[in-house]
Amino acid sequence: MLRIANLALLVLFPVAWFAPLMRAGIDLPLFGLSEISVVSGLQSLWGTDVVLALLVSFFALFAPYLKTLGLALVHFGLLDARALPALHLLGKLAMADVFLIALYITITKGVGLARVETAWGLYLFTGCVLAALAIGYLTEISRKDRPPPDAGE
Repeated sequence: MLRIANLALLVLFPVAWFAPLMRAGIDLPLFGLSEISVVSGLQSLWGTDVVLALLVSFFALFAPYLKTLGLALVHFGLLDARALPALHLLGKLAMADVFLIALYITITKGVGLARVETAWGLYLFTGCVLAALAIGYLTEISRKDRPPPDAGE
């Protein structure tokens, strides 16, 4: 079951990256709100702040996907279970991006000059990151219950 859930994340993460995280715009009647996704946000960052774009790219794209790929390799016996602590760290780093998005929304709403609404992609992305953390934790537990393989035979 963990294998299937983890493999589903390999599809759901890219969907979450292109899904609208929020709608933002000026709080005036005739102005519409533009949708912002992880990918569109990264595109904007590359033009203004390359270092921040690299950090967000790592937290939002590479950390969760590398963790999911690593867990898949562990599930199929292609990577030793001793790599699980490193994979667990990658999952925690992915949560940093969810925190940054939530912080951005909170600050923008607090200023009152713009209007920000959360969109379904934020929930999907957060759910994917939390699911990856849970799958990693459950994988660690299931590996601890198994007896170690015999090295001499």
